[in-house]
Amino acid sequence: MSPATTVGARELLRDASFLNFLLSRSLSRFSSQIAAVAIGWQIYDITGSAFDLGMVGLVQFLPTALLVFVAGHAADRFERKRVVQLCQIGQALTALLLAASTYAGWLDAVQIYIATFLIGIAGAFESPATAALLPLIAPKGSLLRATAVSSGAAQVATITGPAIGGFAYVFAPSLPYLIIVVFWLIGAVLTGFLRPAQQATMKKESADDDIYAGVRFIRNNPAILGTISLDLFAVLLGGVVALLPIYARDILQTGPLGLGILRAAPAVGALLMTIVLARHTINRHVGLRMFQAVIVFGAATVAFALSQWMWLSVVSLAILGAADTVSVVIRFSLVQLSTPDEMRGRVGAVNFLFINASNQLGQFESGVTAALFGTVPAAVLGGVGTIAIALLWMKLFPALRKVERLE
Repeated sequence: MSPATTVGARELLRDASFLNFLLSRSLSRFSSQIAAVAIGWQIYDITGSAFDLGMVGLVQFLPTALLVFVAGHAADRFERKRVVQLCQIGQALTALLLAASTYAGWLDAVQIYIATFLIGIAGAFESPATAALLPLIAPKGSLLRATAVSSGAAQVATITGPAIGGFAYVFAPSLPYLIIVVFWLIGAVLTGFLRPAQQATMKKESADDDIYAGVRFIRNNPAILGTISLDLFAVLLGGVVALLPIYARDILQTGPLGLGILRAAPAVGALLMTIVLARHTINRHVGLRMFQAVIVFGAATVAFALSQWMWLSVVSLAILGAADTVSVVIRFSLVQLSTPDEMRGRVGAVNFLFINASNQLGQFESGVTAALFGTVPAAVLGGVGTIAIALLWMKLFPALRKVERLE
């Protein structure tokens, strides 16, 4: 397939199905980010423990680890938009239970972990189905630019979602959960209006029908394996976002609203970068650019870890988000352009496992290391480790470093 440079962002937004996809995905991102602020602040307020805060990430990751192959197989076997709809409805019902329990004063740490686990189950099925939908919705020859536009739309929600979550929590701890109930339900309705191209079907009783086919495909493609494993280990070590409640309350002393601003800062940088990428796609040295972005990500993590000022912390997080976006756009486009449609669900599920491992296990890792060594030393070590991983992967995966174009 040729690089996606023939369809501009304006043309993409005139496509009704693609626009519904953007809105639905953004509302899901809104909901996830608002929930992250509410759950993170609530669990730390109840327990006062960095370890318990890190446990949220582990609990949310477990469904992905347990269901990765089943979820990918479902995305290839069943109609993908229906899978997404069911997941959005399930998440809305879980959020409704959180809202009711919080309002009634019944909510405790165990209930939060259970709800987080249920949301994680829905997310494990929703993400590979959503990722596999995009190539069927984006106009022909536009996947690279569609990926950037889609990422930018999600980042708009990510910017405002945490701020809204923190602001709503100030008024009432149950209000953030009520907001995300509405958002997830609207997202489910919009998903129903999607008109994707005909989904390829798996060949029954063949190797293509194997739920582990995605693993074999990734293993046999060194560039893809190097890309998603780089994200796994780099972000696993650099998962400083998990420590933001501690920075907001104990180091920067900004409260729930400040936590929302800090969580939004990476998305601000990411949005600015996606605007650049939507107008100017990466056409040369894409492998090298991804490694450079990961190194910048690690350096920004170290800067944030050592910061004692709110403005410097926000700037560092914005740079971190911008660098991460370069990696995300390259990784997603490379995987989707290299994968047959009948396998995109299973390959996407494995990719989602790596992403969740980096983000949610990174949250667990950050909580544990912060409890053992202190918050600031743990964050510094994570940033330095990210840089080291990027340099090591450049040696281990030379084919990835030498990727010239996304085709």
